[in-house]
Amino acid sequence: MSDDDLLVFADEIESEPVRPPRTWKVAVIDDDPAVHEGTRFALWDYSLAGQGLEILSARSAAEGRALLRAHPDLAVILLDVVMETETAGLELVEFIRGELGNELVRIILRTGQPGQAPERGVIVGYDINDYKAKTELTADKLFTALTSAIRSHQQLLRMEETRRGLEIIIDAATALFDTRSMRRFAEGVLTQVASLLEVDCAGMLVVRDGSEARGVGELAVIAGSGIYSGLASAGDVLDGETRAEIDAAFADRRHCFFDRRSVLYIRTAGGREIAVVLDVARRLSATDRALVEVFCGKLSVAFENVLLLEQLQASNVDLERRVEARTRELSEAARRLSEQRETLRRANEFKVELLGMVAHDLKNPIAAILGRSEIIEELLERPVVDAARLKVEVGKIRAPALAMNRMIGDLVGQAAADALEITIRPVRLDIADLAHDVVDHLRPLAARKQQTLEWRGDVVIPLLGDPDRLRDALENVVSNAVKYGPVGGKVEIAVRAVADRAVVTVADQGPGLSPEDFGRLFGRFQRLSAQPTGGEGSIGLGLSIAHEIVRLHGGHIGAINAENGPGAVFEIVLPTLEDIDDDRREGTP
Repeated sequence: MSDDDLLVFADEIESEPVRPPRTWKVAVIDDDPAVHEGTRFALWDYSLAGQGLEILSARSAAEGRALLRAHPDLAVILLDVVMETETAGLELVEFIRGELGNELVRIILRTGQPGQAPERGVIVGYDINDYKAKTELTADKLFTALTSAIRSHQQLLRMEETRRGLEIIIDAATALFDTRSMRRFAEGVLTQVASLLEVDCAGMLVVRDGSEARGVGELAVIAGSGIYSGLASAGDVLDGETRAEIDAAFADRRHCFFDRRSVLYIRTAGGREIAVVLDVARRLSATDRALVEVFCGKLSVAFENVLLLEQLQASNVDLERRVEARTRELSEAARRLSEQRETLRRANEFKVELLGMVAHDLKNPIAAILGRSEIIEELLERPVVDAARLKVEVGKIRAPALAMNRMIGDLVGQAAADALEITIRPVRLDIADLAHDVVDHLRPLAARKQQTLEWRGDVVIPLLGDPDRLRDALENVVSNAVKYGPVGGKVEIAVRAVADRAVVTVADQGPGLSPEDFGRLFGRFQRLSAQPTGGEGSIGLGLSIAHEIVRLHGGHIGAINAENGPGAVFEIVLPTLEDIDDDRREGTP
Protein backbone atom coordinates (compact mmCIF):
# COMPACT_ATOMS: atom_id res chain seq x y z
CA MET A 1 0.00 0.00 0.00
CA SER A 2 1.41 3.41 -0.99
CA ASP A 3 0.79 6.80 0.61
CA ASP A 4 -0.90 7.91 -2.63
CA ASP A 5 -3.66 5.38 -1.97
CA LEU A 6 -4.38 6.91 1.41
CA LEU A 7 -4.47 10.62 0.82
CA VAL A 8 -4.47 13.08 -2.04
CA PHE A 9 -2.05 15.89 -1.20
CA ALA A 10 -2.50 19.44 -2.35
CA ASP A 11 0.28 21.35 -4.02
CA GLU A 12 2.84 22.77 -1.71
CA ILE A 13 2.37 26.39 -0.73
CA GLU A 14 4.98 28.83 0.30
CA SER A 15 3.48 29.76 3.67
CA GLU A 16 0.79 28.62 6.15
CA PRO A 17 -2.40 30.68 5.78
CA VAL A 18 -3.56 32.77 8.72
CA ARG A 19 -6.21 30.87 10.65
CA PRO A 20 -9.34 32.47 12.05
CA PRO A 21 -9.03 33.50 15.69
CA ARG A 22 -11.54 30.86 16.82
CA THR A 23 -10.88 27.21 15.98
CA TRP A 24 -12.16 23.68 16.42
CA LYS A 25 -9.72 21.52 18.38
CA VAL A 26 -8.90 18.19 16.70
CA ALA A 27 -6.54 15.59 18.20
CA VAL A 28 -4.61 13.12 16.00
CA ILE A 29 -3.45 10.14 18.10
CA ASP A 30 -1.42 7.77 15.94
CA ASP A 31 2.04 6.15 16.10
CA ASP A 32 2.67 6.79 12.39
CA PRO A 33 4.32 10.22 11.77
CA ALA A 34 3.16 10.19 8.14
CA VAL A 35 -0.47 10.14 9.31
CA HIS A 36 0.08 13.32 11.31
CA GLU A 37 1.75 15.10 8.39
CA GLY A 38 -0.83 13.92 5.86
CA THR A 39 -3.76 14.96 8.05
CA ARG A 40 -2.37 18.46 8.55
CA PHE A 41 -1.80 18.97 4.82
CA ALA A 42 -5.19 17.56 3.88
CA LEU A 43 -7.03 19.87 6.30
CA TRP A 44 -4.87 23.00 6.06
CA ASP A 45 -7.72 25.12 4.61
CA TYR A 46 -10.58 23.57 6.57
CA SER A 47 -13.24 25.99 7.85
CA LEU A 48 -16.68 25.42 9.34
CA ALA A 49 -19.02 28.09 10.72
CA GLY A 50 -16.24 30.65 10.39
CA GLN A 51 -13.80 28.59 12.48
CA GLY A 52 -10.65 26.79 11.37
CA LEU A 53 -8.88 23.84 12.94
CA GLU A 54 -6.30 23.55 15.71
CA ILE A 55 -4.70 20.13 15.23
CA LEU A 56 -2.99 18.60 18.28
CA SER A 57 -0.78 15.48 17.98
CA ALA A 58 0.01 12.46 20.20
CA ARG A 59 2.11 9.50 18.99
CA SER A 60 1.05 6.95 21.59
CA ALA A 61 -1.85 6.13 23.88
CA ALA A 62 0.14 7.40 26.85
CA GLU A 63 0.72 10.76 25.14
CA GLY A 64 -2.95 10.73 24.20
CA ARG A 65 -3.98 10.47 27.85
CA ALA A 66 -1.87 13.52 28.76
CA LEU A 67 -3.22 15.45 25.78
CA LEU A 68 -6.83 14.69 26.69
CA ARG A 69 -6.32 15.82 30.28
CA ALA A 70 -4.80 19.11 29.10
CA HIS A 71 -7.50 19.79 26.50
CA PRO A 72 -10.96 18.75 27.76
CA ASP A 73 -12.59 20.95 25.07
CA LEU A 74 -11.55 18.80 22.10
CA ALA A 75 -14.16 18.53 19.36
CA VAL A 76 -12.91 15.46 17.47
CA ILE A 77 -10.31 12.73 18.03
CA LEU A 78 -8.79 10.84 15.04
CA LEU A 79 -7.64 7.74 16.89
CA ASP A 80 -5.50 4.81 15.70
CA VAL A 81 -6.45 1.42 17.12
CA VAL A 82 -3.08 -0.34 17.12
CA MET A 83 -0.23 1.55 18.78
CA GLU A 84 1.78 0.31 21.79
CA THR A 85 -0.55 -2.68 21.86
CA GLU A 86 -3.11 -4.12 19.50
CA THR A 87 -5.92 -2.63 21.62
CA ALA A 88 -4.28 0.61 22.81
CA GLY A 89 -6.76 2.77 20.90
CA LEU A 90 -9.79 0.90 22.26
CA GLU A 91 -8.48 1.18 25.81
CA LEU A 92 -8.04 4.91 25.25
CA VAL A 93 -11.71 5.11 24.24
CA GLU A 94 -12.70 3.56 27.56
CA PHE A 95 -10.42 6.04 29.35
CA ILE A 96 -12.07 9.00 27.56
CA ARG A 97 -15.66 7.94 28.21
CA GLY A 98 -15.14 6.33 31.59
CA GLU A 99 -12.38 7.95 33.60
CA LEU A 100 -12.55 11.41 32.01
CA GLY A 101 -16.33 11.29 31.59
CA ASN A 102 -16.07 13.23 28.33
CA GLU A 103 -19.28 12.52 26.41
CA LEU A 104 -19.03 15.50 24.07
CA VAL A 105 -15.86 14.76 22.09
CA ARG A 106 -16.45 12.81 18.86
CA ILE A 107 -14.14 9.82 18.28
CA ILE A 108 -13.27 8.53 14.77
CA LEU A 109 -11.30 5.27 14.80
CA ARG A 110 -8.73 4.84 12.01
CA THR A 111 -7.04 1.50 11.52
CA GLY A 112 -4.71 0.05 8.96
CA GLN A 113 -5.57 -3.51 10.03
CA PRO A 114 -9.39 -3.88 10.06
CA GLY A 115 -9.13 -7.54 10.94
CA GLN A 116 -7.55 -6.70 14.27
CA ALA A 117 -10.67 -4.71 15.32
CA PRO A 118 -13.78 -5.78 13.38
CA GLU A 119 -16.03 -2.80 12.66
CA ARG A 120 -19.28 -4.24 13.97
CA GLY A 121 -17.82 -5.41 17.22
CA VAL A 122 -16.08 -2.09 17.84
CA ILE A 123 -19.15 0.00 17.01
CA VAL A 124 -21.32 -2.07 19.39
CA GLY A 125 -18.81 -2.55 22.18
CA TYR A 126 -17.21 0.92 22.34
CA ASP A 127 -18.67 4.42 22.45
CA ILE A 128 -17.18 5.67 19.20
CA ASN A 129 -18.82 7.75 16.50
CA ASP A 130 -17.20 6.52 13.29
CA TYR A 131 -14.91 3.76 12.07
CA LYS A 132 -12.66 4.20 9.05
CA ALA A 133 -9.98 2.05 7.47
CA LYS A 134 -6.92 4.03 6.50
CA THR A 135 -7.12 2.54 3.02
CA GLU A 136 -10.49 4.18 2.37
CA LEU A 137 -9.88 7.53 4.12
CA THR A 138 -9.03 9.83 1.24
CA ALA A 139 -8.84 13.61 1.68
CA ASP A 140 -12.47 14.09 0.66
CA LYS A 141 -13.74 11.33 2.93
CA LEU A 142 -11.64 12.71 5.77
CA PHE A 143 -13.21 16.14 5.18
CA THR A 144 -16.70 14.62 5.17
CA ALA A 145 -16.16 12.52 8.29
CA LEU A 146 -14.60 15.41 10.20
CA THR A 147 -17.38 17.84 9.24
CA SER A 148 -20.04 15.36 10.35
CA ALA A 149 -18.23 14.81 13.66
CA ILE A 150 -17.78 18.55 14.32
CA ARG A 151 -21.46 19.24 13.62
CA SER A 152 -22.44 16.42 15.92
CA HIS A 153 -20.13 17.87 18.59
CA GLN A 154 -21.66 21.33 18.07
CA GLN A 155 -25.18 19.97 18.51
CA LEU A 156 -24.14 18.16 21.67
CA LEU A 157 -22.61 21.38 22.99
CA ARG A 158 -25.88 23.20 22.42
CA MET A 159 -27.82 20.44 24.10
CA GLU A 160 -25.43 20.52 27.04
CA GLU A 161 -25.68 24.31 27.23
CA THR A 162 -29.46 24.00 27.16
CA ARG A 163 -29.44 21.37 29.90
CA ARG A 164 -27.04 23.39 32.03
CA GLY A 165 -29.02 26.54 31.37
CA LEU A 166 -32.27 24.89 32.41
CA GLU A 167 -30.64 23.74 35.64
CA ILE A 168 -29.44 27.26 36.30
CA ILE A 169 -32.89 28.65 35.50
CA ILE A 170 -34.51 26.27 37.98
CA ASP A 171 -31.94 27.09 40.66
CA ALA A 172 -32.13 30.79 39.86
CA ALA A 173 -35.91 30.84 40.07
CA THR A 174 -35.77 29.28 43.51
CA ALA A 175 -33.13 31.74 44.67
CA LEU A 176 -34.97 34.74 43.25
CA PHE A 177 -38.24 33.76 44.89
CA ASP A 178 -36.39 33.76 48.20
CA THR A 179 -35.08 37.29 47.65
CA ARG A 180 -36.16 39.73 50.36
CA SER A 181 -35.47 43.11 48.75
CA MET A 182 -35.63 44.70 45.31
CA ARG A 183 -31.92 45.51 45.20
CA ARG A 184 -30.88 42.00 46.19
CA PHE A 185 -33.34 40.64 43.63
CA ALA A 186 -31.80 42.80 40.88
CA GLU A 187 -28.27 41.77 41.83
CA GLY A 188 -29.38 38.13 41.77
CA VAL A 189 -30.83 38.55 38.27
CA LEU A 190 -27.54 39.90 36.91
CA THR A 191 -25.54 37.15 38.60
CA GLN A 192 -27.80 34.39 37.30
CA VAL A 193 -27.85 35.72 33.72
CA ALA A 194 -24.06 35.90 33.66
CA SER A 195 -23.93 32.33 34.97
CA LEU A 196 -26.52 31.22 32.42
CA LEU A 197 -24.50 32.64 29.52
CA GLU A 198 -21.24 31.40 31.09
CA VAL A 199 -19.53 34.73 30.45
CA ASP A 200 -18.28 37.65 32.47
CA CYS A 201 -20.56 40.52 31.59
CA ALA A 202 -21.46 43.93 32.90
CA GLY A 203 -25.13 44.59 33.42
CA MET A 204 -27.85 46.59 35.08
CA LEU A 205 -31.51 46.20 35.88
CA VAL A 206 -33.70 49.17 34.95
CA VAL A 207 -37.33 49.62 36.00
CA ARG A 208 -39.93 51.77 34.31
CA ASP A 209 -43.02 52.16 36.45
CA GLY A 210 -46.16 52.86 34.49
CA SER A 211 -48.12 54.13 37.50
CA GLU A 212 -49.39 57.69 37.64
CA ALA A 213 -47.43 58.30 40.82
CA ARG A 214 -44.09 58.01 39.02
CA GLY A 215 -45.00 58.88 35.48
CA VAL A 216 -44.67 56.90 32.27
CA GLY A 217 -41.15 56.86 30.88
CA GLU A 218 -39.31 57.44 34.14
CA LEU A 219 -36.43 55.01 34.56
CA ALA A 220 -34.74 53.86 37.75
CA VAL A 221 -31.52 51.83 37.86
CA ILE A 222 -32.07 49.30 40.63
CA ALA A 223 -28.71 47.54 40.51
CA GLY A 224 -25.63 47.33 38.32
CA SER A 225 -22.47 45.31 37.89
CA GLY A 226 -19.18 45.96 36.16
CA ILE A 227 -19.11 49.36 34.47
CA TYR A 228 -22.68 49.99 35.64
CA SER A 229 -22.07 49.35 39.35
CA GLY A 230 -21.72 53.06 40.19
CA LEU A 231 -24.91 54.30 38.55
CA ALA A 232 -27.39 56.22 40.69
CA SER A 233 -31.08 55.36 40.70
CA ALA A 234 -32.02 57.83 37.98
CA GLY A 235 -32.60 57.46 34.27
CA ASP A 236 -30.81 60.65 33.25
CA VAL A 237 -27.37 59.25 34.19
CA LEU A 238 -27.50 56.75 31.29
CA ASP A 239 -25.55 57.61 28.16
CA GLY A 240 -27.45 58.34 25.00
CA GLU A 241 -26.77 55.03 23.24
CA THR A 242 -27.76 52.94 26.24
CA ARG A 243 -30.90 54.99 26.83
CA ALA A 244 -31.88 54.67 23.16
CA GLU A 245 -31.50 50.88 23.22
CA ILE A 246 -33.53 50.59 26.43
CA ASP A 247 -36.25 52.85 25.00
CA ALA A 248 -36.34 50.67 21.87
CA ALA A 249 -36.93 47.54 23.97
CA PHE A 250 -39.67 49.28 25.95
CA ALA A 251 -41.26 50.67 22.78
CA ASP A 252 -41.31 47.30 20.97
CA ARG A 253 -41.98 45.34 24.18
CA ARG A 254 -39.54 42.61 23.18
CA HIS A 255 -35.94 41.54 23.68
CA CYS A 256 -33.42 43.46 21.61
CA PHE A 257 -30.05 41.91 20.71
CA PHE A 258 -27.40 44.31 19.45
CA ASP A 259 -23.77 43.72 18.45
CA ARG A 260 -22.29 44.72 21.82
CA ARG A 261 -25.28 44.85 24.11
CA SER A 262 -28.47 42.90 24.72
CA VAL A 263 -31.60 44.37 26.32
CA LEU A 264 -34.04 41.86 27.78
CA TYR A 265 -37.63 43.08 28.20
CA ILE A 266 -39.90 41.93 31.03
CA ARG A 267 -43.43 43.07 31.88
CA THR A 268 -45.07 42.12 35.17
CA ALA A 269 -48.71 41.45 35.85
CA GLY A 270 -48.89 44.76 37.69
CA GLY A 271 -47.90 46.73 34.59
CA ARG A 272 -44.31 47.42 35.60
CA GLU A 273 -41.69 47.17 32.88
CA ILE A 274 -38.15 45.93 33.42
CA ALA A 275 -35.07 45.97 31.20
CA VAL A 276 -32.07 43.77 31.91
CA VAL A 277 -29.12 45.37 30.10
CA LEU A 278 -26.13 43.09 29.37
CA ASP A 279 -22.75 44.05 27.95
CA VAL A 280 -21.38 40.77 26.57
CA ALA A 281 -18.10 40.33 24.73
CA ARG A 282 -19.80 38.18 22.08
CA ARG A 283 -23.06 38.17 20.23
CA LEU A 284 -25.56 35.84 21.87
CA SER A 285 -26.18 32.57 20.06
CA ALA A 286 -29.63 31.21 19.32
CA THR A 287 -29.27 28.82 22.26
CA ASP A 288 -28.26 31.68 24.55
CA ARG A 289 -31.26 33.71 23.45
CA ALA A 290 -33.65 30.81 23.98
CA LEU A 291 -32.31 30.21 27.48
CA VAL A 292 -32.50 33.89 28.34
CA GLU A 293 -36.09 34.10 27.15
CA VAL A 294 -37.08 31.14 29.34
CA PHE A 295 -35.28 32.73 32.27
CA CYS A 296 -37.02 36.08 31.73
CA GLY A 297 -40.37 34.33 31.76
CA LYS A 298 -39.62 33.31 35.35
CA LEU A 299 -38.48 36.80 36.29
CA SER A 300 -41.87 38.39 35.69
CA VAL A 301 -43.52 36.41 38.49
CA ALA A 302 -40.50 36.69 40.79
CA PHE A 303 -40.29 40.46 40.27
CA GLU A 304 -43.96 40.92 41.14
CA ASN A 305 -43.53 38.76 44.24
CA VAL A 306 -40.60 40.85 45.42
CA LEU A 307 -42.59 44.06 44.90
CA LEU A 308 -45.51 42.64 46.86
CA LEU A 309 -43.12 41.53 49.60
CA GLU A 310 -41.58 45.01 49.78
CA GLN A 311 -45.05 46.55 49.99
CA LEU A 312 -45.94 44.11 52.77
CA GLN A 313 -42.73 44.95 54.61
CA ALA A 314 -43.42 48.67 54.19
CA SER A 315 -46.95 48.13 55.54
CA ASN A 316 -45.51 46.21 58.49
CA VAL A 317 -43.04 49.01 59.19
CA ASP A 318 -45.85 51.57 59.04
CA LEU A 319 -48.02 49.41 61.27
CA GLU A 320 -45.20 48.99 63.77
CA ARG A 321 -44.62 52.73 63.73
CA ARG A 322 -48.31 53.41 64.34
CA VAL A 323 -48.44 50.79 67.10
CA GLU A 324 -45.35 52.31 68.68
CA ALA A 325 -46.85 55.80 68.49
CA ARG A 326 -50.12 54.55 69.94
CA THR A 327 -48.21 52.73 72.69
CA ARG A 328 -46.40 55.96 73.54
CA GLU A 329 -49.72 57.79 73.67
CA LEU A 330 -51.19 55.14 75.96
CA SER A 331 -48.08 55.19 78.14
CA GLU A 332 -48.27 58.96 78.38
CA ALA A 333 -51.97 58.75 79.23
CA ALA A 334 -51.20 56.11 81.87
CA ARG A 335 -48.45 58.34 83.28
CA ARG A 336 -50.85 61.30 83.47
CA LEU A 337 -53.46 59.14 85.15
CA SER A 338 -50.86 57.95 87.62
CA GLU A 339 -49.84 61.52 88.36
CA GLN A 340 -53.47 62.54 88.77
CA ARG A 341 -54.06 59.59 91.06
CA GLU A 342 -51.02 60.59 93.11
CA THR A 343 -52.24 64.19 93.23
CA LEU A 344 -55.66 63.06 94.42
CA ARG A 345 -54.05 60.81 97.02
CA ARG A 346 -51.92 63.65 98.33
CA ALA A 347 -54.90 65.98 98.29
CA ASN A 348 -56.94 63.47 100.24
CA GLU A 349 -54.14 63.00 102.78
CA PHE A 350 -53.82 66.75 103.08
CA LYS A 351 -57.55 67.06 103.62
CA VAL A 352 -57.37 64.57 106.49
CA GLU A 353 -54.36 66.33 107.99
CA LEU A 354 -55.98 69.70 107.52
CA LEU A 355 -59.11 68.60 109.30
CA GLY A 356 -57.00 67.30 112.17
CA MET A 357 -55.04 70.57 112.22
CA VAL A 358 -58.19 72.67 112.26
CA ALA A 359 -59.61 70.54 115.04
CA HIS A 360 -56.43 70.80 117.11
CA ASP A 361 -54.31 73.88 116.39
CA LEU A 362 -57.09 76.32 115.52
CA LYS A 363 -59.28 75.22 118.41
CA ASN A 364 -57.17 76.89 121.12
CA PRO A 365 -56.90 80.33 119.43
CA ILE A 366 -60.62 80.35 118.72
CA ALA A 367 -61.38 79.40 122.32
CA ALA A 368 -59.09 82.21 123.53
CA ILE A 369 -60.83 84.72 121.26
CA LEU A 370 -64.27 83.59 122.41
CA GLY A 371 -63.25 83.78 126.09
CA ARG A 372 -61.81 87.27 125.75
CA SER A 373 -64.84 88.44 123.82
CA GLU A 374 -67.08 87.33 126.73
CA ILE A 375 -64.88 89.28 129.20
CA ILE A 376 -65.12 92.41 127.02
CA GLU A 377 -68.90 91.97 126.83
CA GLU A 378 -69.08 91.85 130.64
CA LEU A 379 -66.84 94.93 130.96
CA LEU A 380 -69.06 96.87 128.58
CA GLU A 381 -72.17 96.03 130.67
CA ARG A 382 -70.68 97.65 133.82
CA PRO A 383 -71.77 101.16 134.67
CA VAL A 384 -68.22 102.41 134.44
CA VAL A 385 -66.16 101.09 131.52
CA ASP A 386 -62.51 100.47 132.36
CA ALA A 387 -60.80 101.58 129.14
CA ALA A 388 -57.37 100.32 130.21
CA ARG A 389 -58.76 96.87 130.95
CA LEU A 390 -60.57 96.83 127.58
CA LYS A 391 -57.33 97.68 125.81
CA VAL A 392 -55.57 94.80 127.52
CA GLU A 393 -58.29 92.33 126.58
CA VAL A 394 -58.35 93.52 122.95
CA GLY A 395 -54.60 93.00 122.81
CA LYS A 396 -55.04 89.48 124.08
CA ILE A 397 -57.56 88.85 121.28
CA ARG A 398 -55.12 90.19 118.63
CA ALA A 399 -52.38 87.65 119.43
CA PRO A 400 -54.44 84.47 118.78
CA ALA A 401 -56.04 86.15 115.75
CA LEU A 402 -52.61 86.83 114.26
CA ALA A 403 -51.56 83.26 114.99
CA MET A 404 -54.67 81.96 113.23
CA ASN A 405 -53.97 84.23 110.28
CA ARG A 406 -50.47 82.86 109.93
CA MET A 407 -51.65 79.26 110.17
CA ILE A 408 -54.35 79.83 107.55
CA GLY A 409 -51.80 81.42 105.23
CA ASP A 410 -49.48 78.45 105.64
CA LEU A 411 -52.31 76.02 105.02
CA VAL A 412 -53.35 77.84 101.85
CA GLY A 413 -49.73 77.81 100.62
CA GLN A 414 -49.35 74.11 101.25
CA ALA A 415 -52.71 73.41 99.60
CA ALA A 416 -51.46 75.17 96.49
CA ALA A 417 -48.27 73.13 96.56
CA ASP A 418 -50.19 69.86 96.92
CA ALA A 419 -52.44 70.79 94.01
CA LEU A 420 -49.30 71.44 91.94
CA GLU A 421 -50.38 75.05 91.51
CA ILE A 422 -47.04 76.54 92.53
CA THR A 423 -45.82 78.00 89.28
CA ILE A 424 -42.65 79.94 88.67
CA ARG A 425 -42.78 83.03 86.47
CA PRO A 426 -39.10 83.98 86.35
CA VAL A 427 -37.89 87.50 85.72
CA ARG A 428 -34.52 89.12 86.19
CA LEU A 429 -34.15 90.29 89.77
CA ASP A 430 -31.56 91.16 92.41
CA ILE A 431 -31.74 88.58 95.20
CA ALA A 432 -29.81 90.87 97.56
CA ASP A 433 -32.34 93.66 97.12
CA LEU A 434 -35.26 91.23 97.54
CA ALA A 435 -33.79 89.79 100.75
CA HIS A 436 -33.26 93.32 102.11
CA ASP A 437 -36.95 94.14 101.53
CA VAL A 438 -37.97 90.95 103.38
CA VAL A 439 -35.80 91.95 106.35
CA ASP A 440 -37.34 95.43 106.48
CA HIS A 441 -40.84 93.93 106.28
CA LEU A 442 -40.18 91.58 109.22
CA ARG A 443 -38.51 94.13 111.52
CA PRO A 444 -41.84 94.96 113.30
CA LEU A 445 -42.36 91.22 113.95
CA ALA A 446 -38.90 90.99 115.50
CA ALA A 447 -39.39 94.23 117.45
CA ARG A 448 -42.36 92.74 119.33
CA LYS A 449 -39.87 90.24 120.79
CA GLN A 450 -37.21 92.93 121.22
CA GLN A 451 -35.08 91.13 118.63
CA THR A 452 -32.61 92.72 116.24
CA LEU A 453 -32.39 91.83 112.55
CA GLU A 454 -28.82 92.38 111.26
CA TRP A 455 -28.42 92.65 107.48
CA ARG A 456 -25.28 92.15 105.41
CA GLY A 457 -25.40 92.13 101.65
CA ASP A 458 -24.76 95.35 99.82
CA VAL A 459 -23.78 93.66 96.50
CA VAL A 460 -25.96 93.16 93.42
CA ILE A 461 -26.53 89.46 92.66
CA PRO A 462 -28.74 89.00 89.56
CA LEU A 463 -30.71 85.84 88.94
CA LEU A 464 -33.87 84.61 87.20
CA GLY A 465 -36.66 83.96 89.65
CA ASP A 466 -40.23 84.57 90.69
CA PRO A 467 -40.05 87.52 93.14
CA ASP A 468 -43.32 86.66 94.89
CA ARG A 469 -42.40 83.01 95.47
CA LEU A 470 -38.85 83.80 96.56
CA ARG A 471 -40.23 86.43 98.95
CA ASP A 472 -42.51 83.78 100.48
CA ALA A 473 -39.56 81.41 100.92
CA LEU A 474 -37.32 84.07 102.52
CA GLU A 475 -40.10 85.31 104.82
CA ASN A 476 -40.79 81.75 106.02
CA VAL A 477 -37.12 81.13 106.85
CA VAL A 478 -36.53 84.55 108.55
CA SER A 479 -39.84 84.45 110.46
CA ASN A 480 -38.96 80.91 111.59
CA ALA A 481 -35.67 82.28 113.01
CA VAL A 482 -37.57 85.05 114.82
CA LYS A 483 -40.12 82.52 116.16
CA TYR A 484 -37.49 80.24 117.74
CA GLY A 485 -35.01 82.96 118.69
CA PRO A 486 -34.93 84.23 122.32
CA VAL A 487 -36.58 87.47 123.41
CA GLY A 488 -34.01 90.24 123.01
CA GLY A 489 -31.87 88.06 120.75
CA LYS A 490 -30.42 88.65 117.29
CA VAL A 491 -31.05 87.21 113.81
CA GLU A 492 -28.33 87.67 111.17
CA ILE A 493 -29.25 87.70 107.46
CA ALA A 494 -26.47 87.74 104.84
CA VAL A 495 -26.46 87.53 101.04
CA ARG A 496 -23.27 86.82 99.10
CA ALA A 497 -22.11 85.54 95.73
CA VAL A 498 -20.01 82.37 95.74
CA ALA A 499 -18.70 81.48 92.28
CA ASP A 500 -21.82 81.05 90.14
CA ARG A 501 -24.27 80.77 93.04
CA ALA A 502 -26.15 83.19 95.29
CA VAL A 503 -26.06 82.16 98.97
CA VAL A 504 -28.58 83.51 101.51
CA THR A 505 -27.69 82.74 105.17
CA VAL A 506 -30.12 83.15 108.11
CA ALA A 507 -28.64 82.54 111.60
CA ASP A 508 -30.61 82.71 114.87
CA GLN A 509 -29.70 82.35 118.56
CA GLY A 510 -32.38 79.81 119.43
CA PRO A 511 -31.91 76.37 120.97
CA GLY A 512 -30.72 74.86 117.68
CA LEU A 513 -31.76 71.60 116.01
CA SER A 514 -31.88 68.17 117.59
CA PRO A 515 -30.74 65.03 115.65
CA GLU A 516 -34.41 64.16 115.11
CA ASP A 517 -35.10 67.59 113.62
CA PHE A 518 -32.70 67.09 110.70
CA GLY A 519 -34.73 64.15 109.36
CA ARG A 520 -38.04 66.02 109.34
CA LEU A 521 -36.93 69.60 108.91
CA PHE A 522 -38.64 70.24 105.56
CA GLY A 523 -41.53 67.80 105.85
CA ARG A 524 -45.16 68.82 105.93
CA PHE A 525 -46.80 69.33 109.31
CA GLN A 526 -43.51 68.60 111.04
CA ARG A 527 -42.93 70.49 114.29
CA LEU A 528 -39.41 70.92 115.65
CA SER A 529 -38.37 69.71 119.05
CA ALA A 530 -37.93 73.32 120.32
CA GLN A 531 -40.91 75.52 121.16
CA PRO A 532 -41.49 79.06 119.87
CA THR A 533 -40.13 81.53 122.43
CA GLY A 534 -43.01 84.01 122.21
CA GLY A 535 -45.93 81.62 122.43
CA GLU A 536 -46.39 81.65 118.62
CA GLY A 537 -48.31 78.85 116.99
CA SER A 538 -46.90 76.52 114.33
CA ILE A 539 -48.42 73.92 112.05
CA GLY A 540 -45.11 72.86 110.48
CA LEU A 541 -45.62 74.09 106.90
CA GLY A 542 -43.41 77.16 106.53
CA LEU A 543 -40.11 75.38 105.91
CA SER A 544 -41.82 72.79 103.65
CA ILE A 545 -43.15 75.57 101.42
CA ALA A 546 -39.77 77.31 101.36
CA HIS A 547 -38.06 74.05 100.37
CA GLU A 548 -40.45 73.50 97.42
CA ILE A 549 -40.05 77.06 96.14
CA VAL A 550 -36.24 76.87 96.25
CA ARG A 551 -36.30 73.49 94.47
CA LEU A 552 -38.46 74.88 91.66
CA HIS A 553 -35.81 77.57 91.16
CA GLY A 554 -33.09 74.95 90.69
CA GLY A 555 -31.54 75.57 94.12
CA HIS A 556 -31.40 73.83 97.48
CA ILE A 557 -31.87 74.71 101.15
CA GLY A 558 -30.21 73.18 104.20
CA ALA A 559 -29.54 73.82 107.88
CA ILE A 560 -26.83 73.20 110.48
CA ASN A 561 -26.31 74.14 114.12
CA ALA A 562 -24.17 77.18 114.80
CA GLU A 563 -20.51 76.44 115.52
CA ASN A 564 -20.13 79.07 118.27
CA GLY A 565 -22.96 79.24 120.76
CA PRO A 566 -26.60 78.18 120.44
CA GLY A 567 -28.72 78.66 117.36
CA ALA A 568 -29.33 77.25 113.90
CA VAL A 569 -28.03 78.45 110.54
CA PHE A 570 -30.21 78.05 107.43
CA GLU A 571 -28.64 78.43 103.97
CA ILE A 572 -30.43 78.94 100.65
CA VAL A 573 -28.36 78.42 97.47
CA LEU A 574 -29.69 79.61 94.09
CA PRO A 575 -28.12 79.66 90.59
CA THR A 576 -27.18 83.14 89.42
CA LEU A 577 -28.17 84.62 86.09
CA GLU A 578 -24.68 84.05 84.65
CA ASP A 579 -24.82 80.35 85.58
CA ILE A 580 -28.24 79.97 83.97
CA ASP A 581 -27.00 81.61 80.76
CA ASP A 582 -24.00 79.26 80.66
CA ASP A 583 -26.27 76.23 81.09
CA ARG A 584 -28.50 77.39 78.28
CA ARG A 585 -25.54 77.92 75.99
CA GLU A 586 -24.42 74.35 76.75
CA GLY A 587 -27.92 73.00 76.04
CA THR A 588 -28.76 72.19 79.66
CA PRO A 589 -32.53 72.29 80.21
